[in-house]
Amino acid sequence: MTSDHESLRLFVYRSLASTGRAPSPEELTARFGPGARAALRALHDARHLVLDADDDVLMAHPFATIPLGFAVMGARTLWWGGCAWDSFALPHLLPDEPEVLVSTRCPACGAPHAWNVTRDAPPPGDQVAHFLVPVARMWDDVVRTCGNQRLFCGEACVTAWLDRTGDDRGYVMDLPTLWRLARRWYDGRLDRGYTRREPAAAAAYFREVGLAGPFWGLSGR
Repeated sequence: MTSDHESLRLFVYRSLASTGRAPSPEELTARFGPGARAALRALHDARHLVLDADDDVLMAHPFATIPLGFAVMGARTLWWGGCAWDSFALPHLLPDEPEVLVSTRCPACGAPHAWNVTRDAPPPGDQVAHFLVPVARMWDDVVRTCGNQRLFCGEACVTAWLDRTGDDRGYVMDLPTLWRLARRWYDGRLDRGYTRREPAAAAAYFREVGLAGPFWGLSGR
């Protein structure tokens, strides 16, 4: 990562944070010069961004530019929530948004759900999150991964959805666990010099928030 790459990364992230939209490749080229597209690809390869075939930004976690099941409303800005994990992360990352409204529909029955998500405590509710793709394969197809980190009415709806889709059961967690997972995962992402967690640090974080088992690359059930 060069300083130019980092400046471009910050510009993309801060644009998404403040407006809910990502700058286009053309806008980035106008601002950063002809090397902007190559820098975008380098950020994609380093898993700081997710690009489509035209080099448009699809995701800069926890932000998304495409609908993947969630909308997140702040005091003045509306974001696409890339997944349950990312949607719950936004108030923890954004200094001026201590509370957001996260909305979605149960993938199984279509029931609408909404929560006021804050930095202080998990929102109340009996809903559960189901993550389909294990952590070791999450970047094989990151759009599919994020599109299948969803919130359901409860275990019965998870089972009904899996029966309908034919997918194997992934990992189910309650709202407090989801909130803890999202709380500090993206710390520093809007700051210069941010670095992604190495596998050992990620595993330690998962254990700390109460996750276990091979789905998360951890020993135990």
